[in-house]
Amino acid sequence: MRDKYGVAHDKYCYPDSDVLVNLLDIRDPDELAEAEAEFSAERYRTYEPSQLSLSDFSFTHLQHLHHHLFQDLYEWAGRLRDVDISKGSTRFCTFMRIEPEATKLFRTVPALANCRDDNELIDLVADLFCEMNLLHPFREGNGRVQRFFFEELLFALGYNVTWPKISRQEWIDANIAGVHLNLEPLKVIFSQAITKS
Repeated sequence: MRDKYGVAHDKYCYPDSDVLVNLLDIRDPDELAEAEAEFSAERYRTYEPSQLSLSDFSFTHLQHLHHHLFQDLYEWAGRLRDVDISKGSTRFCTFMRIEPEATKLFRTVPALANCRDDNELIDLVADLFCEMNLLHPFREGNGRVQRFFFEELLFALGYNVTWPKISRQEWIDANIAGVHLNLEPLKVIFSQAITKS
């Protein structure tokens, strides 16, 4: 696992390493990436959702999902990061502002029930996805938990989600475009991903 956030040698990593401290004590970055993919995929597969209303899709629920996915790997699963991180030229939310910004952002979720049509829903969901990505509240695993959250959220709104088969780089590029106020790539992804239940 390479230091994609540019904060090597922070308290989340082993000394003199960019490998995240983990419950399996794996020190090899590629081995950790493989274990992370396998454990989180199994947790995703065995997740048992409860009946949720839109008001249940809170920041606390996002933290619950992160803990569920990554509990086998990281002691801090589900907890907010307390370091500042960036990826390339994108700076994510300063860690001290994560909670207040999340509080404002997650208040907008119930309004999704008022969408007049699929196009309006896609517009609002793409914007929400972009803003949540900028929060990047966890030290690792943000993209996976965010997609998990949106699958559940959209299901509660009466949609099924099948993510299009695009590369990791295409996801990154769509999120970077959103940072630069171009939500079109994210809208394309969501328009391909969602179908009425």
